[in-house]
Amino acid sequence: MKSICVYCGSNFGDRPTYLEAAQNLGKEMAERGITLVYGGANVGLMGAVADSVLAAGGKVIGVIPQALVDKEIAHTGLSDLQIVGSMHERKSLMADLADAFIALPGGLGTLEEFCEVATWTQLGFHKKACGLLNIEGFYDGLLSFLNHATQEKFIRPEHRSIVLAEKTPVELIEKLSQFQVPNVHKWIDRDQQ
Repeated sequence: MKSICVYCGSNFGDRPTYLEAAQNLGKEMAERGITLVYGGANVGLMGAVADSVLAAGGKVIGVIPQALVDKEIAHTGLSDLQIVGSMHERKSLMADLADAFIALPGGLGTLEEFCEVATWTQLGFHKKACGLLNIEGFYDGLLSFLNHATQEKFIRPEHRSIVLAEKTPVELIEKLSQFQVPNVHKWIDRDQQ
């Protein structure tokens, strides 16, 4: 695993542990020689994880649409900043550049981006691990929903295993590096036909 795409908030959130987690993740990635791929901003947890990787001597690739550069939130001190035309281009390029994905605490954008790449793993569009850094139970509600959707037969148990979760960067990176994509199609009802 040479690169990890990290999705996270453009705000810091209400708990200092969220910032600590972003900084610890960045440091751990740099120490392992793992390149950070992220949304290219200098604000919130996004800026914090990038700064942490850079401070530890690591490499950071930011991908940001021109519209956000125009709002002056682009991080100008990165190893590589790629400016694209749209959010769709941003998400596609970030996914292409990454070997795995991690979501730190964040809002709608974080959730949307993470769920999209997890769906791509489920559909077999790529074979990349997806993990939640579940700081202070931030993602407990999402994990509960995924378990419920599995019980209700909207997600195969094998596909539920696509979304990994741990409380520390070290544990999560280890889990991501050992991940094996389930070899089963998505559609549950097709088994009964």
